[in-house]
Amino acid sequence: MTGVSEILVLILLISGILILPRMFKPAPKAVRAKKKKPISKMTRAGIVVSILIPAIAAVGLKPWSGNLVLFVSIGIIPVLLAWAMAWILAAQKQ
Repeated sequence: MTGVSEILVLILLISGILILPRMFKPAPKAVRAKKKKPISKMTRAGIVVSILIPAIAAVGLKPWSGNLVLFVSIGIIPVLLAWAMAWILAAQKQ
């Protein structure tokens, strides 16, 4: 009989810890969501160019056949530098 009572005590503890607080949780307060500023045309163009430059460099240089350093220097680094400059300039505007 002790085994059954121990299982019942464990079920009672689990329900008391996990289920009951969720049942008696107060209603959430209405919080106004901040309106997100839409992405500008320049940012959208930057995203597209950020995808196209490495893709074109990958097709032309074929980094999987041994031109990895050249691919990184022509396809990846210019994109990273451009986004770093955009990030720096965006901070100066604010």
